[in-house]
Amino acid sequence: MRILIANDDGYLAPGLHALVRACEGLGQIEVIAPEQNASGTSNSLTLTRPLSVFTAANGFRYVNGTPSDCVHLALTGLLDYRPDLVLSGINNGANMGDDTLYSGTVAAATEGYLFGIPSIAFSQVEKGWGHLDAAAAMARQLVQEVIAGGLGQPFLLSVNIPNRSDAAQLPREVTRLGRRHASEATIQQRSPRGEMIYWIGPAGDAREAGEGTDFHATASGKVSITPLQVDLTEHASLGAWRQRLKLNGAA
Repeated sequence: MRILIANDDGYLAPGLHALVRACEGLGQIEVIAPEQNASGTSNSLTLTRPLSVFTAANGFRYVNGTPSDCVHLALTGLLDYRPDLVLSGINNGANMGDDTLYSGTVAAATEGYLFGIPSIAFSQVEKGWGHLDAAAAMARQLVQEVIAGGLGQPFLLSVNIPNRSDAAQLPREVTRLGRRHASEATIQQRSPRGEMIYWIGPAGDAREAGEGTDFHATASGKVSITPLQVDLTEHASLGAWRQRLKLNGAA
């Protein structure tokens, strides 16, 4: 078993080190992570400048780019083999609902999935790394179960783990993504030079958090496991748009 591990909080992040320790003994582990925190970079690739790859004292490799860059480089040149599994995390904070679209943690796993490799993104619900070792133990359990079940068809999972000391014993639920309200207002400030600067505002509260969603599961003290896909097509509206635009033979 050959496992590639990345993240979006950077190669020094406690969550990455906890996930690597948790996976020891499960196979050959390779770590390729961003040099700096790259939260919110989504699936972006760096195309306007060359990338550099460095090796830390502990053997982790890190890239001056995005989480997607890390996995992309690994799979298209840095590794002389194809990993059996791509893992990302453990993220410092949740990746649920609409946040999933922006998440660098999920993006790293998505990049593996795009290359046809089973991939899992792990996140803790609350920031601050509380009970991180328990979350890592839960992650190991899930990875073991996935490996035991066979790594045939590629899949993409986003896993959100409550920050609890008993995280490894919590019930788990397969969920769908919830939805958030629109983000809060942009924060405006003056720089020391008097220039107006702007900070993206905090994420909005959950607005669709009913039973079956990732928000509901984690709020109920469960580990949320959400299968994801890349196809963004709104299949249900294809016929209506053909009619509206009188395309594809529509009357």
